[in-house]
Amino acid sequence: MTGTQTPSLADATRVWLKIGVLSFGGPAAQIALMHKEVVEDRPWLSERQFLNALSFCMLLPGPEAMQLATYAGWRLHGTIGGLVAGLLFVIPGAAVIMLLAAIYSAFGNMPLVESLFYGIKAAVLVIVVEALLRIAKKALSQKRHWLIAGLTFVGIFFFSVPYPLIVFCAGLVGWLWSDLSADLEPIDMGHVSARKTLATITTWLAIWLLPLLALTWLGAPDILTDVGAFFSTLAVVTFGGAYAVLAYMAQDVVVQFGWLTASEMIDALGLAETTPGPLILVTQFVGFLAGFKEGGLLLGIGAALVALWVTFAPCFLWIFAGAPYIEWISNQPRLKGALTAITAAVVGVILNLSIWFALHVLFGTVEQQQLGPVTLWRPAFATIEWLAVGLFALSAYLAFGRHWGIPSILLVSSILGGALGLMV
Repeated sequence: MTGTQTPSLADATRVWLKIGVLSFGGPAAQIALMHKEVVEDRPWLSERQFLNALSFCMLLPGPEAMQLATYAGWRLHGTIGGLVAGLLFVIPGAAVIMLLAAIYSAFGNMPLVESLFYGIKAAVLVIVVEALLRIAKKALSQKRHWLIAGLTFVGIFFFSVPYPLIVFCAGLVGWLWSDLSADLEPIDMGHVSARKTLATITTWLAIWLLPLLALTWLGAPDILTDVGAFFSTLAVVTFGGAYAVLAYMAQDVVVQFGWLTASEMIDALGLAETTPGPLILVTQFVGFLAGFKEGGLLLGIGAALVALWVTFAPCFLWIFAGAPYIEWISNQPRLKGALTAITAAVVGVILNLSIWFALHVLFGTVEQQQLGPVTLWRPAFATIEWLAVGLFALSAYLAFGRHWGIPSILLVSSILGGALGLMV
């Protein structure tokens, strides 16, 4: 069932903890680290098993690197192994984010802190653009994919079409537009039990949703139930990795709910980029700030914990229920067509995020104007932030010209932003 060697659970736990502590740099770097640890350095998974698992996780909503770790743990030691691997991938970064969110909430208005984050914002904009180009290169392989991406951008940027509706429409188009001419290999599904799958789904749905119902029954503050409901929806519809999550989340938490400002939303991504663990931990930071503004430190911690719960509990559901079906899923052309179309739509969503971020980073004032059904974001050109433009240009040069890693770019940009911000 595994590769060439099955370690003890204790040995595997030490490796999962190491990966969780060292998992800086976003999904690509985290997946590379995982491959080195469990395929190259230790023969725990074969190359084929690892790549099949990676392809499967890329098709799921949510953080693919965390799900890949969970799957690898499941392959080695079943459900307990998956829980250990998945939780250890998340907990170190979550602990750091909780501490940083508390510090940010208490001291974020200090001149030095504001200046440091001023530089981080410019670097984050480059990181999002880099993610856009990387995902577009992989996802837009046909003209139809470019069309889907373009229509998605127009729909979400100019008409504020809800992201779940975009996912549904893109998936439907991809399903109907699938290539059915490929030869399919027969797949033996004799080892899969529908009864066990149903039991797994029921168990993890209960683990995911019953705590939310308990909050309602216990009369918890509305912010906790609102955070739980919003991030539960996000966990289901955000195909395409962490940047798809961010693209769906950013404008809603700023414009629709008013939990954060645009500046705070960009700071949240900057913090998530500089800490270990999945980038989707940005949801924890958002939850903390939303709760902190509503009722102080304790409510901030509570909202952060709710955001963590509803972000990652579904990941275990997807993996534990879907893992036995990996080979079958990869052999279904209509399902692959639907998921490929959704990935193309994600490119349009991230393009929307890139422009929205750019406007709020590079201009001091951005106004939202409504012309019938059309939404326009209009920057006041007199408020252009020349320091931010310069830091953005430097970060772009370091990323695309010098091929620096994300942590190094964030460090340089934040230090320069802090120094220059205090001087002007």
